Amino acid sequence: MKKIKTVDAVGYVLQHDITQILPGEFKGRAFKKGHIIKEEDIPKLLSLGKDHIYVFELGDKGVHENEAAVILGELGKGENIYTDDEIKEGKINFRAECDGILKVDSENLLELNMLGEISFATLPNNYSVKKGELVGGARVIPLVVAKEKMERAKELIKTPLLKVAPYKKYRVGIITTGNEVFYGRIEDKFGAVIKNKLAEYDCEIVGQVLCPDDKEVIKTRAKEFLDRGADMLIFTGGMSVDPDDLTPSSIIEMGGELVTYGAPVLPGSMFLLSYLGDIPMMGLPGCVMFSKRTIFDIVLSRVMTGERLSKKDIMMYGNGGLCQSCGVCHYPNCSFGKQG
Repeated sequence: MKKIKTVDAVGYVLQHDITQILPGEFKGRAFKKGHIIKEEDIPKLLSLGKDHIYVFELGDKGVHENEAAVILGELGKGENIYTDDEIKEGKINFRAECDGILKVDSENLLELNMLGEISFATLPNNYSVKKGELVGGARVIPLVVAKEKMERAKELIKTPLLKVAPYKKYRVGIITTGNEVFYGRIEDKFGAVIKNKLAEYDCEIVGQVLCPDDKEVIKTRAKEFLDRGADMLIFTGGMSVDPDDLTPSSIIEMGGELVTYGAPVLPGSMFLLSYLGDIPMMGLPGCVMFSKRTIFDIVLSRVMTGERLSKKDIMMYGNGGLCQSCGVCHYPNCSFGKQG
């Protein structure tokens, strides 16, 4: 920062706001901090009594905060991400171009912020977002940042930090197991819950069938759904370790890859995830029927993008996998399912 004559200030950056006062008419900001002075600004500055002003000099070594914001925009804007048209006071905002799951390159985001004088904040990785939702914001801290630092940032970030994986349209078959439901001893209340949760996505429910505790029947009904074009299967009921709970073994015997039977998430520890080729198959514990949000909500949102989850993906939910069972549920705007 230095003090110079206003007539010599073209190309410099204002270090502070400059106020204009017109008695009885106007009092407010005529020039804001960070403004790059142009030739046409000189007469007005002089009329405001500013024969000298305090400025930053960009030169060959400095980058103005707005120009730095443009660079950060390029580093952050990946697939299905757009930025606001206007950069305000050196800050650029990132928004989702569609409904889906936000993907954040967390490791490189940390490295970028570790450079210092850069602030890049985002929603959590794997966060469910809506079209137009604000998912990130970035700016540099000083009005003028070293050009060398922005060059280092560009060298560090080879692929954009943010993208949104869009939801796909699945055809879902629901298999409800249990003698008590099949024989009408109790009313099935699982189906309505699952259908309501699926309604949050653009998917088609092929149907729901009730099955007794018979592995062959369960497997046959599942295969019938596959023959009808289902590309996702959801099994409800009988997910405990009791010998007469046959849903897990039925899913496993259908073949394919068993990702996990059990998860470090409460509610939802008895959750099962398997893939038959590219077809996700999920076995849901009873808590899904009566808890507002469970592991099913967390996993379903990611599965709906076509992402193939691994055992590690599920086990990472241990950090953040405890629902606080709030009186008023604010999911996904809470800690549940957000990995720390």
